[in-house]
Amino acid sequence: MSTDPTRTGPSAEPHASTEPHVRPVPQHAADATDGPSAAAASPATGGALRSGAKAASTVNGTGGGAPKADGTGGGVSTADATSAAGGPSPAKGPARSGSPSPAGEPSRTVPAVPGPRARSGGDGLTVSVCRDPAEFAGLAQEWTRLYQRCAAATPFQSHAWLSSWWESYGVPGRLRVVLVRRGDRLVGAAALTRVNRPLPALVPLGGAITDYTDVLLADGDRAAVAALVRGIRRAARGAVVDLREVRAGAAAEQVYADWPGAKRRLSGSVCLELPGLPMDGLIARLGSSRGQRIRAALRKLDRAGVEERDVPAHDVPSAVATLLRLHLLQWRGRGVNPEHERPRFAEHLARAGARMVADGDAALTEFRLGGEVVAANLTVLSPRLAGGYLFGAHPDLRAAKVDVTTLLMRHGVRQAADADREVLSLLRGAEPHKFHWRPEHRANQRLMLSGPAAAPALLARYGLARARALAARSSRLRRLRGVLSRTSRASAGA
Repeated sequence: MSTDPTRTGPSAEPHASTEPHVRPVPQHAADATDGPSAAAASPATGGALRSGAKAASTVNGTGGGAPKADGTGGGVSTADATSAAGGPSPAKGPARSGSPSPAGEPSRTVPAVPGPRARSGGDGLTVSVCRDPAEFAGLAQEWTRLYQRCAAATPFQSHAWLSSWWESYGVPGRLRVVLVRRGDRLVGAAALTRVNRPLPALVPLGGAITDYTDVLLADGDRAAVAALVRGIRRAARGAVVDLREVRAGAAAEQVYADWPGAKRRLSGSVCLELPGLPMDGLIARLGSSRGQRIRAALRKLDRAGVEERDVPAHDVPSAVATLLRLHLLQWRGRGVNPEHERPRFAEHLARAGARMVADGDAALTEFRLGGEVVAANLTVLSPRLAGGYLFGAHPDLRAAKVDVTTLLMRHGVRQAADADREVLSLLRGAEPHKFHWRPEHRANQRLMLSGPAAAPALLARYGLARARALAARSSRLRRLRGVLSRTSRASAGA
């Protein structure tokens, strides 16, 4: 549960609509990266109607570099790559050749080079790179099916989160979404974007406001891992692949293990986690003195009459506005994260939040006292994890003798334990209140990959990142020691 303005980014991005709009998706603007030959390529798959989130707005300016097409990553194809088993894919729309791509490049067929690991047990795999935002928006249904078959996935890999992030933060011409299909079924995906600073690289969609990044791989499909590796290498085209904030046990670890070129691993941000136990179980971990104070705070909450309301999907946009207002009030004068004040963040949070609430991947809860909303919390949800993303509380709550920390934790515990989720993640951020609960420290990873041509750039990027990480770690340790020291003194004096 993050309320800390010093964390790397906000915690949730809303959806402008509660239901995806159905619209025709333009013909594929994808780089064919697998298949026996380009000559056998099928008509475009993008002509069918698919559900996709309608953009509330598109704000350029993040993702590294100027908002223009970089011209890398190969040409744009108007055809699906043919399957590794040979033969064309089923036609899904009229073929169009020579039409301009969204990045202003002429569409053309890219020769596809079959890879040695493109098959498994006779099943053909097709690998392509989607560069068309409209096509990516139209992938919602099949992306969600794959997301549900990837046990390691977190809510930050949902289509709602990623496509909304692109609408608010993406730079035109730089989308690179690697797709692996077996027949018509999506079995692997990596949502990436190209950046040019300080060196050319492919990085995950989601940016600094995303606590966990990852790829998607259908559980147990080893052939899909090999195909996704090959697709990412071809999408990179000489750039470094830089996967930040990868959670331990993530699907991206399989890509790292199978990567045939240069690779390096660094520690990333630290996320704090608690086991998904009922409140009594968590209190039992803390010792009698601290446990007694928490139980007293819980009794005060009950006497205060704080009511909880889970916000339905159609009310999420207005509830997000309330959440952000309370969040900014809570941190006023204490250095709020500047990204939380920007319209693009509010737009993304409302847009993504509405879809995620509708899909069961998030919950937005309002806390009322005397009929007035005095606090709000956005929690991201997966079958294994509940994560507190963003919280806001009115400063006057403390005057009403409501312990905001206990209120927040009680809610998070219910989200985790009531649904048998294994983990209650407090995500990134080292707010002092988190340490009262003795969380476990779980470091994310930063995985860097490259082919032979980009190996020198990888080493340079790794060296720079390692130096920065060591400096940041030293600074964090000093802050953490200060937090722990203050927490210890406060506990001893209570």
